[in-house]
Amino acid sequence: MAGAARYFYTSGVTLWYGDAEAHLNIARRIIDSRTPGWSQIGSTWLPLPHLLMLPFVRYDSLWQNGLAGAIPAAIAMALAGTFLFAAMRRIFDSALAASAATAAFLLNPNTLYLGSIPMTEPFFFASLFALLYFTVRFGQTKGWGSVIGAGIAACCAALTRYEGWFLIPFAAAFILVAGRRVVPRISATVLFSLLAAIGPAIWLAHNRFWFTDPLYFYRGPWSAAAIQGKAWYPGQNDWRMSVHYFIEAGKLLAGLPALCIAAAGAIVALAERKRIGRTAWPVILLALAPAFYIWSIHSSSTPIFLPTLWPHSFYNTRYAMAWLPLVALGAAAIARFGRIPAIAALLVVFSTFLLHPTDHAITWQESDVNSRARREWIQQAATWLKPRMGRDETILTSFNDMTALYRTLGIPLRRTLTGDNDVEFAMAMRNPRVFLHTDWAIAIGGDEIQTVIDRARREGPRYELKFRATVKGEPALEIYKRVDELPILPPIAQ
Repeated sequence: MAGAARYFYTSGVTLWYGDAEAHLNIARRIIDSRTPGWSQIGSTWLPLPHLLMLPFVRYDSLWQNGLAGAIPAAIAMALAGTFLFAAMRRIFDSALAASAATAAFLLNPNTLYLGSIPMTEPFFFASLFALLYFTVRFGQTKGWGSVIGAGIAACCAALTRYEGWFLIPFAAAFILVAGRRVVPRISATVLFSLLAAIGPAIWLAHNRFWFTDPLYFYRGPWSAAAIQGKAWYPGQNDWRMSVHYFIEAGKLLAGLPALCIAAAGAIVALAERKRIGRTAWPVILLALAPAFYIWSIHSSSTPIFLPTLWPHSFYNTRYAMAWLPLVALGAAAIARFGRIPAIAALLVVFSTFLLHPTDHAITWQESDVNSRARREWIQQAATWLKPRMGRDETILTSFNDMTALYRTLGIPLRRTLTGDNDVEFAMAMRNPRVFLHTDWAIAIGGDEIQTVIDRARREGPRYELKFRATVKGEPALEIYKRVDELPILPPIAQ
């Protein structure tokens, strides 16, 4: 993973994903903000990936070049591969099978890319494969250490992605069933459940404390439902279409031959009566994430857009990464029969990429296509602003794609005033004449910053449009400079 991270870093694509940029900057604002601290963790994205970036993002150079997010992501993906190898070796009693599974997962170009940038997938897969390993080990050893390891892994998964919440009751049921010969099997299940539930409990409490609603992440203004709104998308309330789109996403991300290996391997693994006790649970566990995404497409305002299906665009294609653990399991199930079956399985898994090396690097394609406007905005704005902005001047802005501008220019986030700065921002929005004191304002046409600048033009303070960055098909980015002096306050009476 170190080699992949280096390759994508030197290629300049580490922060092409808008979400990668956002995750990096969320971590940064925890320590660099007008209001630093836990509240800056946000409401929707789960906190663990951002917390793991903190030791790196505090260094300005690592924040500016994106390595503060890429380094922990690469470490997490390497850890995921380690746990996957260990789990498959226990399941199939074969180092060859474990090696084939690890290769099938880690060498997929989409794994290499997402495992080298500040995304949540590396941390989730590390947690998922750790959960797989410890539950499989518990099935074999019935040890308390495995219960504790599984509980911690499930907690980490639940603090990383919401499908981690979905895994918890199934893993608890497995421990209850697998521990039937252990006298304290109820105790083992309760211990696992308590450890795993820490993750959801923390997030519900966080949303309740900071946003007054424990389900704010689900129904707040930054939730998937709010972002999607009432717009229809393929698969909404349609199980057949949801399955169709998610299978098509898997074909684009891994290739149809790889999905066939997943299916064939699962059948082989479940067909052996001697091993079904070992293989049934891994098949179930690794199938839960695809099931979760199909459910999400159907019922949770979570569309996937693909270039091969209407509307022929890119959106959330990375969710198809959920197929890869099953592909890895399928490769392992076939590879345990010997070296030749192992080579054949891997050739089939990677046949799509061998024949069409770039066509199925779909996550990279999505990051490229969807970031072109943002990259052009940033280049135009940074080129204009860099020689004109003073060392200590401040900016009224929103915490969105434009935060990349401040990272690029090395402007500390504490010099920006955004909606995440709570009371100070709210006061500036409500009464700019009294409380708006920033030297600059940067707005994207029609956003709340544009609205308050228009109001300030009437009531004060006065901001003058200095530069407009335009990109075809996107709203303009406008940079305003304050042109009147800050009011001189009267002396305090003695």
